[in-house]
Amino acid sequence: MHRKYTILMALMGLDIGGAETHVVELAKQLNKEGHRIVVASNGGVYVKELEDVGIKHYKVPMNKRSLGSIRKSYYVLKDIIKKENPDIVHSHARIPGFICGLIKRRINFTFITTAHWVFYTGMGLKYITNWGQKVVAVSDDIKDYLIKNYGIDKNDIFVTINGIDTDKFSPKIKGKSVMKEFNLTEQDNTLVYVSRMDEDRALVAKQLIELVPELNKRIRRFRILIVGGGNVFDKLKARSKEVNASIGRECITMVGARTDINELVAVGKVFVGVSRAALEAMAAAKPVIIAGNEGYIGLFKKDKLEIAQENNFCCRGCEQSTELLLEQDIIYTMTSIGDVQRGELGDYGRRVIFENYSVNKMASDCLMAYDAGWYENKGRTHKVLMSGYYGFNNAGDDAIFLSICANMRKLNQKIKLTVLANNPAQTKQKYGVDVVYRYNVFSVIKAIKDCDVLLSGGGSLLQDRTSTRSIVYYLSIIKGAKLFGKKVMLYANGIGPVTKPKNRWLVKNVVNKVDIITLREENSLEELRSMGVENLDAYVTADPVFTLDGITKEKAEKILCEQGIPMDKPIVGVSVRNWKDLDKFIIDFAQLCDRVHDELDRTIVFIPMQVPNDINISRVVQSKMKSKSFILQEDATPFETMGIIGLMDFVMSMRLHTLIFAARQRIPLIGFSYDPKIDYYLNEFSMPSGGDVDNYNTEDAFRKIKALIENREAYVEKLDKTVCGLERLAEKNEDYLVELLEE
Repeated sequence: MHRKYTILMALMGLDIGGAETHVVELAKQLNKEGHRIVVASNGGVYVKELEDVGIKHYKVPMNKRSLGSIRKSYYVLKDIIKKENPDIVHSHARIPGFICGLIKRRINFTFITTAHWVFYTGMGLKYITNWGQKVVAVSDDIKDYLIKNYGIDKNDIFVTINGIDTDKFSPKIKGKSVMKEFNLTEQDNTLVYVSRMDEDRALVAKQLIELVPELNKRIRRFRILIVGGGNVFDKLKARSKEVNASIGRECITMVGARTDINELVAVGKVFVGVSRAALEAMAAAKPVIIAGNEGYIGLFKKDKLEIAQENNFCCRGCEQSTELLLEQDIIYTMTSIGDVQRGELGDYGRRVIFENYSVNKMASDCLMAYDAGWYENKGRTHKVLMSGYYGFNNAGDDAIFLSICANMRKLNQKIKLTVLANNPAQTKQKYGVDVVYRYNVFSVIKAIKDCDVLLSGGGSLLQDRTSTRSIVYYLSIIKGAKLFGKKVMLYANGIGPVTKPKNRWLVKNVVNKVDIITLREENSLEELRSMGVENLDAYVTADPVFTLDGITKEKAEKILCEQGIPMDKPIVGVSVRNWKDLDKFIIDFAQLCDRVHDELDRTIVFIPMQVPNDINISRVVQSKMKSKSFILQEDATPFETMGIIGLMDFVMSMRLHTLIFAARQRIPLIGFSYDPKIDYYLNEFSMPSGGDVDNYNTEDAFRKIKALIENREAYVEKLDKTVCGLERLAEKNEDYLVELLEE
């Protein structure tokens, strides 16, 4: 549950534009959710829409770079902030951000900004740009830009979307008033283009105008509405009159700035545009050609989703828009396909909006940034110490750590995190947290004394299958924390096996005094109970990695390409680890890999989860194979590894977290067991077991792999059904942590 805030939105103006519409929809949604919203800008056509829902607007000339305007805006905005006393000041452009930053030196408020696009950094402008305490970035590539160009901590950036009102932009809107206004009929083939008509935004408008003579010849009853105002509008309008005169009729209508964009979009058979305008047209179930000043994606279909999402439908990094590309896609969409196919394109676009771009999600993303900033200013700082198998170059445990950190950032709490790790310098550099060397007794004691809460986990910390030393270490940390009167949470632990009587006695005596226990599987709770742990605050949740996201498909493909791994055939991910008495298994498993390569025509790629151990054992298996295989390079992050696994046809793994990564990505899997936890998760996922490494049969494993391939869709459905529930359970770990922090 979020606090109810008073929020001041500061932006340059409220005329037609993607950022302006973004702010209007965000303000309306936050207002609807019970927050008090005030907006300051130079004004514009959207002021009435805000005032109609009870949002107060102040006119402040933040649209000009002149020193006089900036000086005036500073004093006017400062007076507004004193009067309205906002909890949050949310700036949406460089000039408002600069002014708000100056005011914050005099008045304490939580200062948030949104990066709607990438700013020019030359001529010293970089140094007057103020990004506030937390930044909301409207795409991942803008987040990368902020980190690279401004050195902003990635933990201070919250990625959001351009949230769309799906009732306002809907196929139910017919645009009858617009049809009447511009003498349009149902028989007209109308194209609608919406953009700001400024020099740096109007490239596609110019291209469309120049294309009209040819489009008029090839498309019956062709009309085009060009919507938006700006500094080149008059120039474009004059050119459109010349083109209309040359073809002897009004084909191009320069509409100008409007607020009834939903009605205008409704009359089009096809829409051309970028960013928010494109998303609004998708919500209206229109076929959309994505084109703008920064590039060209083309007709939006399923295969364009990832590239479009990566740059927030702005075409950054794509090929340049040309008249030829536009002509081909417009003619194809208007003449080569029929109403049914156009309807399918529109329906798919609207589904994408519902799944990814609702205005509710946009508001939720911003509230996460508000909460983080507000608690940074006002809230009590909770000092959390994490104890786990960290700093050992193990991708599974690194993924656990990253998941816990990401989930803690979502909480309405101010948290200072310190981690006990094996390699402090590397861990601090990779993850930007305070690190204490886990084997320095005096430093560990000091860290325990300084913390409020100890999180022990996640992972399989309390087990003695590898050694007694590790279980004694983790229990000693917990015991020390309780001796110093600290709260302790056993966080998403996998328990056991614990076989030695003395170790079982230690677990019973230490864990019974823990404040809250969350366990990643049911049999871990059974194992605790069997050791005499009667702690009633024990709950079965799920591994935090079920909340971790991987990199995009495009980025994953780029990594494989850079490593020389071919993608012309389906790829099988293979994950092996060292274990006792593996000599026979390695030979037999290498034969299995050869059969998968030769008989099933798959490319074998080994996925090291712990470096260098897994690379060494992968090379041993590879040396026993007759066919060619590949090993992923050792520097992949957990995000990259998960994204790469998302490209696989299926996964063969001894490693638990490779199986979890695959399940999270809905990639079918077959496990090879050396530990009861592998058997548990294979049963949980309803996925096949290739057998125990001590009792392995190649023929049986190969038969199960063939069945996995033949019934792949059914296995994916099984995974989806199970993993959705585990993802929800994994989020409960933070609910229990909040209970502990608030006690």
